[in-house]
Amino acid sequence: MTKKTEPGSKKELSLKGKEEILKALEERFEKNMNRHEGLEWSEIKKKLEETPEKLWSLNEMERTGGEPDVVDYDQEKGAYIFYDCSKESPTGRRSVCYDRAALESRKKYKPETSALDLATSMGIELLTEEEYRALQKVGEFDVKTSSWIHTPEDIRELGGALFCDRRFGHVFVYHNGAESYYKARGFRGSLSV
Repeated sequence: MTKKTEPGSKKELSLKGKEEILKALEERFEKNMNRHEGLEWSEIKKKLEETPEKLWSLNEMERTGGEPDVVDYDQEKGAYIFYDCSKESPTGRRSVCYDRAALESRKKYKPETSALDLATSMGIELLTEEEYRALQKVGEFDVKTSSWIHTPEDIRELGGALFCDRRFGHVFVYHNGAESYYKARGFRGSLSV
């Protein structure tokens, strides 16, 4: 796992940090060609080198156990799409409630943070239900864990939040109180580069 960003740095990695994350991303890219058929690492690397803040976010995804990888290319925006591709929900992002309001509503046994707060600090977005289902088409993820996903505002206003997992060969979407948190539930993120 790559190291946490140095104190005082403005969401930019050291030269060594950049080299380490680029190497990890390239190795994962080469190992998992089924996730990104038709895409070339050299083009992705060039784009990453031009956007140091995105590389920093990918390092945060890596550091927290997400194993980010390219899963798509948005032709319209000219952007490569990275998702967390760890087999189970990222270990460094578990035991979090859904958002700040949920965290503040807990009277006792508060988790350290929330999924949305952590994602924002990392510069990434929670996967939507559609993105989560797309990820499951390139592999089997969350067969022992679960992951918070972006929750529509009307559900959130009523106190709920959504999460997904894969069981019995199918992807399931569930609901829970947004303030709940579990040792085996984290969140997966996405990043456009």
